Amino acid sequence: MMVPRTACLIRAAVAAREISATEVCRDALERISGADGSLHAFLHVDEKGALDRAAMLDRQPPGAAPLLGVPVALKDNICTAGVRTTAGSRLLERYVPPYSAAVVERLERAGAVIVGKTNCDEFAMGSSTEHSAFGPSRNPWDRDRIPGGSSGGSAVAVAADMVPLALGSETGGSIRQPAALCGVLGLKPTYGRVSRYGLIAFGSSLDQIGPFARSARDMAALFGIIAGRDSRDATSAAEAVPDYTAALTGDITGLRVGVPRGLLDEGVEPGVRASFDAALRELEGAGAILTELALPHAALAIPVYYLVANAEASSNLARYDGVRYGTRADAATPGAMYYKTRALFGAEVKRRIMIGTFVLSAGYYDAYYVKAQQVRALIRKDYDEAFARVDVVALPTSPTVAFKLGARTADPIQMYLSDVFTAAANLAGLPAISVPSGVTKEGLPVGLQLTARPFDEATLLRVADVMERRIVMPRPPAGSI
Repeated sequence: MMVPRTACLIRAAVAAREISATEVCRDALERISGADGSLHAFLHVDEKGALDRAAMLDRQPPGAAPLLGVPVALKDNICTAGVRTTAGSRLLERYVPPYSAAVVERLERAGAVIVGKTNCDEFAMGSSTEHSAFGPSRNPWDRDRIPGGSSGGSAVAVAADMVPLALGSETGGSIRQPAALCGVLGLKPTYGRVSRYGLIAFGSSLDQIGPFARSARDMAALFGIIAGRDSRDATSAAEAVPDYTAALTGDITGLRVGVPRGLLDEGVEPGVRASFDAALRELEGAGAILTELALPHAALAIPVYYLVANAEASSNLARYDGVRYGTRADAATPGAMYYKTRALFGAEVKRRIMIGTFVLSAGYYDAYYVKAQQVRALIRKDYDEAFARVDVVALPTSPTVAFKLGARTADPIQMYLSDVFTAAANLAGLPAISVPSGVTKEGLPVGLQLTARPFDEATLLRVADVMERRIVMPRPPAGSI
């Protein structure tokens, strides 16, 4: 039997003993070996660990494990016991965690097989994966283009059919933006819906772990596993976890979709705008009701995000001092050791630490950080008022398609603007999803972003399922995978 290409079909075939978990695992490893040399989605492939895990599953009686035998890739800032976890940084190049993240524990209880760790911008700081200390990932639609970031490796692994499922993390768009640029689904959960225990911190009030998949059904299956309360994460919410697969009814009749068109006046490429308008027509055709609305403070999301996130990064990254764990530079004195160790941070991480330290410093805290938090509250208030009128808010995920490698590395502001439509959901703690909405005339994928009320990921998945039925996405060009 050929290995099925979706997580749900793999699970059913392994449970029925039509195929073994080992055969599925070997197939995934062969696909990674065949494609990753040119795409660089993975930083570490745990071939022995994955095959041992698959063989162990094959020795057990068939069970009801919801991801039985399904290969999964993890962004390399999610801790895995006994497996190197670098966060794309030289400071953690040889770091092997003594424990696994909560999401890893849940995946393993669900029968998944973790095949490796994917490339990412250093400490998840970037929008292109070009800030990885180990070199960039490449977009399977065009290997001269970026895949998005910071979870670019996970998006590439799913888009290039190396694995059916992957996890990434998001602080300001790092799941949704690469999902859009690689033509797959990416979900940023409500803040607190998924445990952050074992996630290497960037911005603690913004970070979330979320899934990548090629279908809404696969994503619903994965998300149902990782969602839910975890006592080890004080920010984890006790909200009950629904059956997300049951939400995939195929019906969005009467769904109210808010469209803040005023945010599209500048910086949106014509091909992205055309795809967005076509996606809205598909939603209308499926029975949704479009409503014009305004989000008055959403245009301030980028400056607010890069103040709040960098302030939190400055605090979180202070722990990388060569004393507690990670790389320690050789030096004659403690002060020199500290300096030489932290000099190993990449240029982008250093830039963000300096910005964050500045806005938290005496004399500037009130003018910058406090003001940013006040505007953050206004952004959340705008969404609360919008959800009194609509069920979801629609925007393009990214204002552009994937740009060429190197096109923005010398211009941080242009790079930061990649998150112009995504950062607000993180600031407001809201769930948001990127759904493939077609390709441009140049053959590059575009994503539709939908944002919902807190803990209403079920509605996002329901709409994603409907869009999947109505828009047939081509696969990346032959030869790229």
